[in-house]
Amino acid sequence: MTKITIYQKPTCTTCRQVHAILKKRNVDFDSVNYFFDPISKEKLKDLLFKLRMSARDLIRTKEPVYKELGIADNNFTEDHIIELMAKYPELIQRPIVERGAKAIVARPADKIKEIL
Repeated sequence: MTKITIYQKPTCTTCRQVHAILKKRNVDFDSVNYFFDPISKEKLKDLLFKLRMSARDLIRTKEPVYKELGIADNNFTEDHIIELMAKYPELIQRPIVERGAKAIVARPADKIKEIL
């Protein structure tokens, strides 16, 4: 069985819920706090491919840095948005759950069932 990796912020309520579901089901998984162990641009590109999403789809639009950087402006390229997400992890939707060739944004937490 392919191991699961959860990319999260431990203080995030949904992240904690997903973490608890995995623990309750005795699922072997790795947890990455991407605020302390940043996701590289290359890994973000890999996750976006597995998520079948664009960088713009994965971005958290309600974060103050989103507005400060003017990301709503459509002049930002995919690569530029990925670069900003790598630099400002608060811009990344969470939690991202990866298993092999598939990844999901487990929001709401019950969505984790799709990857188990």
